[in-house]
Amino acid sequence: MGSAGYPGGVIADIKKRAMHRTRILEGQLRGLEKMIENEDYCVDIITQSLAIQKSLGSLNKLLVENHLKTHVSEMFEEGGSQRDDAILELLKVYELSNNRG
Repeated sequence: MGSAGYPGGVIADIKKRAMHRTRILEGQLRGLEKMIENEDYCVDIITQSLAIQKSLGSLNKLLVENHLKTHVSEMFEEGGSQRDDAILELLKVYELSNNRG
Protein backbone atom coordinates (compact mmCIF):
# COMPACT_ATOMS: atom_id res chain seq x y z
CA MET A 1 0.00 0.00 0.00
CA GLY A 2 2.87 2.37 0.64
CA SER A 3 3.90 4.13 -2.56
CA ALA A 4 7.16 5.95 -3.06
CA GLY A 5 6.65 9.58 -2.20
CA TYR A 6 3.50 9.01 -0.15
CA PRO A 7 4.13 8.87 3.59
CA GLY A 8 0.50 8.04 4.39
CA GLY A 9 1.12 4.33 4.83
CA VAL A 10 -1.45 2.07 6.40
CA ILE A 11 -3.86 3.17 9.11
CA ALA A 12 -3.22 0.93 12.14
CA ASP A 13 -6.84 -0.22 12.60
CA ILE A 14 -7.23 -1.00 8.91
CA LYS A 15 -3.93 -2.88 8.89
CA LYS A 16 -5.05 -4.99 11.87
CA ARG A 17 -8.35 -5.84 10.19
CA ALA A 18 -6.70 -6.53 6.82
CA MET A 19 -4.17 -8.87 8.41
CA HIS A 20 -7.01 -10.69 10.20
CA ARG A 21 -8.84 -11.13 6.90
CA THR A 22 -5.72 -12.50 5.20
CA ARG A 23 -5.39 -15.13 7.93
CA ILE A 24 -9.03 -16.10 7.42
CA LEU A 25 -8.41 -16.33 3.68
CA GLU A 26 -5.39 -18.56 4.25
CA GLY A 27 -7.56 -20.98 6.20
CA GLN A 28 -10.32 -20.86 3.63
CA LEU A 29 -7.86 -21.61 0.82
CA ARG A 30 -6.37 -24.52 2.73
CA GLY A 31 -9.89 -25.83 3.25
CA LEU A 32 -10.67 -25.46 -0.44
CA GLU A 33 -7.50 -27.30 -1.39
CA LYS A 34 -8.38 -30.15 0.97
CA MET A 35 -11.92 -30.31 -0.43
CA ILE A 36 -10.60 -30.60 -3.98
CA GLU A 37 -8.01 -33.19 -2.93
CA ASN A 38 -10.73 -35.25 -1.19
CA GLU A 39 -13.05 -34.87 -4.19
CA ASP A 40 -15.81 -33.40 -2.04
CA TYR A 41 -19.22 -32.69 -3.52
CA CYS A 42 -18.90 -30.05 -6.26
CA VAL A 43 -21.51 -27.72 -4.80
CA ASP A 44 -19.71 -27.73 -1.47
CA ILE A 45 -16.44 -26.82 -3.21
CA ILE A 46 -18.16 -24.04 -5.15
CA THR A 47 -19.73 -22.73 -1.94
CA GLN A 48 -16.28 -22.57 -0.32
CA SER A 49 -14.83 -20.84 -3.39
CA LEU A 50 -17.62 -18.25 -3.34
CA ALA A 51 -16.99 -17.63 0.37
CA ILE A 52 -13.34 -16.95 -0.48
CA GLN A 53 -14.40 -14.48 -3.17
CA LYS A 54 -16.59 -12.69 -0.63
CA SER A 55 -13.68 -12.55 1.83
CA LEU A 56 -11.42 -11.13 -0.88
CA GLY A 57 -14.06 -8.51 -1.59
CA SER A 58 -14.05 -7.51 2.09
CA LEU A 59 -10.25 -7.29 2.06
CA ASN A 60 -10.32 -5.17 -1.10
CA LYS A 61 -12.84 -2.82 0.50
CA LEU A 62 -10.47 -2.30 3.45
CA LEU A 63 -7.54 -1.64 1.12
CA VAL A 64 -9.54 0.89 -0.90
CA GLU A 65 -10.69 2.57 2.33
CA ASN A 66 -7.07 2.93 3.43
CA HIS A 67 -6.02 4.27 0.04
CA LEU A 68 -8.81 6.85 0.05
CA LYS A 69 -8.07 8.01 3.60
CA THR A 70 -4.32 8.28 3.03
CA HIS A 71 -2.86 8.53 -0.44
CA VAL A 72 -5.89 9.78 -2.35
CA SER A 73 -6.65 12.53 0.16
CA GLU A 74 -2.98 13.61 0.01
CA MET A 75 -3.02 13.56 -3.79
CA PHE A 76 -6.20 15.65 -3.89
CA GLU A 77 -4.70 18.18 -1.48
CA GLU A 78 -1.67 18.53 -3.77
CA GLY A 79 -3.97 19.13 -6.72
CA GLY A 80 -2.89 19.37 -10.34
CA SER A 81 -1.34 16.26 -11.85
CA GLN A 82 -1.39 14.46 -8.46
CA ARG A 83 -5.17 14.88 -8.32
CA ASP A 84 -5.46 13.60 -11.90
CA ASP A 85 -3.25 10.61 -11.03
CA ALA A 86 -5.51 9.77 -8.06
CA ILE A 87 -8.58 9.84 -10.29
CA LEU A 88 -6.87 7.55 -12.84
CA GLU A 89 -5.90 5.10 -10.08
CA LEU A 90 -9.46 4.96 -8.78
CA LEU A 91 -10.84 4.46 -12.28
CA LYS A 92 -8.37 1.60 -12.80
CA VAL A 93 -9.49 -0.08 -9.56
CA TYR A 94 -13.14 0.40 -10.56
CA GLU A 95 -12.45 -1.09 -13.98
CA LEU A 96 -10.59 -4.09 -12.51
CA SER A 97 -13.41 -4.74 -10.04
CA ASN A 98 -15.98 -4.78 -12.84
CA ASN A 99 -14.01 -7.08 -15.14
CA ARG A 100 -14.12 -10.16 -12.94
CA GLY A 101 -14.56 -13.30 -14.98
